[in-house]
Amino acid sequence: MDYLQERIATLHDLTDPTPDAPLSQSAVVVPIAGEQSDDVTPEQVFEALETVGPKAVVVPLRAPREVVTLFEDWVEQFDLSVTVLWCNADSVERVLTRNGLGGDSGKGRDVWLGLGIAADRAEYVAVHDADATTYDRHHVPRLLAPLAQDYSFVKGYYARVEGGRLYGRLVRLLVVPLLTALAEQDDKLLDYLSAFRYPLAGEFALTATAARQVRAQRTWGLEIGLLGEAYAVAGRDGSAQVDLGVHRHDHRPVDGSGGLSTMADDVAKALFRVLADHDIDPEYAQLREKYQKSADKLIEQYAADSSFNGLAYDRQREREQVQTYASSIQPPARDDRLPPWENIDMSPSAVTAASRSALAGTGTPLTD
Repeated sequence: MDYLQERIATLHDLTDPTPDAPLSQSAVVVPIAGEQSDDVTPEQVFEALETVGPKAVVVPLRAPREVVTLFEDWVEQFDLSVTVLWCNADSVERVLTRNGLGGDSGKGRDVWLGLGIAADRAEYVAVHDADATTYDRHHVPRLLAPLAQDYSFVKGYYARVEGGRLYGRLVRLLVVPLLTALAEQDDKLLDYLSAFRYPLAGEFALTATAARQVRAQRTWGLEIGLLGEAYAVAGRDGSAQVDLGVHRHDHRPVDGSGGLSTMADDVAKALFRVLADHDIDPEYAQLREKYQKSADKLIEQYAADSSFNGLAYDRQREREQVQTYASSIQPPARDDRLPPWENIDMSPSAVTAASRSALAGTGTPLTD
């Protein structure tokens, strides 16, 4: 039975628990994106949330106008207090630009907007992706429960096994071997980052105070960047990770727009930006070599684990992905992170008002 403690508090699924959690004081942020109604109506997720009964649900939704309208009608069937934020509305973009926050958009910006709204409405905030087919009513209480025990930041972790093979490729083949290669520097930040079992999990929770204090990457670097923020805001003693079992959700191709190679670029940039915040400046050519050696060793370990469990495993295909991801190991680009909500004048209500006016067809509010 796995009950090993890491360098941060690690709360295991030993009894299939649904722990006591401050649900009546909590908001849940569910970022969703899609081009069609079927993409944005995860019935299992909202049925589970209805059972859980949080104080509020905030849905940062990136979709065409007609899909957002359909979602608003669809979500009314659930006994939940849901705020829908149309993230890619022109009016929302104008409010952000007017406040000096214009720029690239993506999942990170959507979640950041959701965090600001949720932290205005509840003491605790949980965030989770909407594409997990294994999502159930245990997840939100498990994420929130440690916050009532004086932890400020909680990260979910899980196994990615589906269709007789291992998934979680960016974690297994990029983040873990890269952190292993960097760990030779024996730094407390690197020690903290390496303690998380699934650093790219989209499932996490934090106090409203912490939610207002964190910066956010705008795109796919959100999760790893947020760990750097959690290190500053919560620290090792204020952080925990919780077991969410086995996760199954959407898989992406390696290549192409929105593929894993593109995500790898954003994840690596976010990680190296976190390192730069703490004056860690690796020699990148050497780091690429160390990364590939570390990844090659892990591939053999994954192969052994797969064989042990009767899973299919393609060493060559995994090594090809490592070669692809190695090109992402570059110095960080310009810092375009979104600032902490507590450091800006824009109010979350200005963003929700802009979204509502766009859907009502009344234009953008002229004042914040």
